[in-house]
Amino acid sequence: MFTSLIRRSCWVALGLMPLGGSAAPEFTGVEPQVNGDVVLRWTGTPGTTHQLQASSNLVDWTTLTTTRAAAVNQETDAGAAYLDGRAYRVLDQGETNLLTGDHLATDAGDVVLHPINHASLVLQWHDRMVYNDPVGSAALYSSLPKADLILVSHSHGDHFNASTLSTVLAPEGFIVAPAAVYSSLSATLRARTIPLANGQSTNLFNLSVEAIPAYNANHPKGVGNGYVLTIGGRRIYFSGDTGDIPEMRSLPEIDVAYVCMNVPFTMTVAQASSAVRAFRPAVVYPYHFRNQDNTRANTNLFKTQIGTDLGVEVRLRTWY
Repeated sequence: MFTSLIRRSCWVALGLMPLGGSAAPEFTGVEPQVNGDVVLRWTGTPGTTHQLQASSNLVDWTTLTTTRAAAVNQETDAGAAYLDGRAYRVLDQGETNLLTGDHLATDAGDVVLHPINHASLVLQWHDRMVYNDPVGSAALYSSLPKADLILVSHSHGDHFNASTLSTVLAPEGFIVAPAAVYSSLSATLRARTIPLANGQSTNLFNLSVEAIPAYNANHPKGVGNGYVLTIGGRRIYFSGDTGDIPEMRSLPEIDVAYVCMNVPFTMTVAQASSAVRAFRPAVVYPYHFRNQDNTRANTNLFKTQIGTDLGVEVRLRTWY
């Protein structure tokens, strides 16, 4: 069954036979980095769907990410910095319509985390879809299932667009938004919207949503929300547009955090990394890092400033 076995120190990669009729994925490199990351490369059949999985015992496997295969594929395991070793394998799923993205294991099944652009992303949990701050053209979302739940942080155009909401919302779906957004919606959308102020919460589809303060000199306190979404016992934080504030620094038990950094509107890299080191999420994604002048914040510097001493896994993904 195994098509390759490559050893790099204590890291093992296994290439596996595909489920369909395409060529078997085969590892071509497993490269530990100075910062503790492990870069994995493997071959594939373009257009198929691969799942990169990891195990500490070759019996129990966890999916790290689902990807659309290319002839040559590469992924970085940033969690490897905190492990003595692990085995990897790639499964060709034989399907082309699976949502791509990183996986978060919960007590109630995996959540798939899929970046769209800037502050927009989607999550899939079983047959439920959660959209965060969806904006942009319908084409960005045309291949995705409609949203059962949409979280809108505030009314700025890179976070809120009523036309996009109408396009992506499922017929029985709901929107959660602050009052300023709620009041600007059409009557049709208001009927599907739950307004939340800072500190309020709601439950929908067995998902818990808590509105977290998000503010700085460019965003008045109380007007916008960050959110903590709880799925299967896992807590996922979306910062919205915020500064380095006490309410973020004191967030408890965050499993995954999406943290903004751009100037002059939210945080500098130094502010964002300092805040993350304070509340210590298990995993953090820098997002919303396009600056006003269209440059981008240095996410590699952010990763360096977080370091590895606190056990925070920094994942750098493609947002632009």
